[in-house]
Amino acid sequence: MHIITQTRLREFGRQHPDSDGPLRAWETIMRAKKYRRPHEIRADFGTVDFLGSGKTVFDIGGNKYRLVTKILYRAGQVLIRHVVTHREYDRLMKLGTL
Repeated sequence: MHIITQTRLREFGRQHPDSDGPLRAWETIMRAKKYRRPHEIRADFGTVDFLGSGKTVFDIGGNKYRLVTKILYRAGQVLIRHVVTHREYDRLMKLGTL
């Protein structure tokens, strides 16, 4: 998969150094795959959540962080939307901004 806006991953990793390793591990797995359907992602990431509007949420760093993406299966692209702490994710969900 082609990851778009991976700069967000690096910036978040600099701000939260303990997230850098797990984010890089996620990125390595994603780059090696060509997912065609959500169930294929679940095989590699058992705790993944699928929200409406094609958004996919990954638990990062033992569920300390959340990575919100939009996956364009046909194009083989992963668009990074948000990389946030779990607390920030909960706030965004309450506000309905995801």
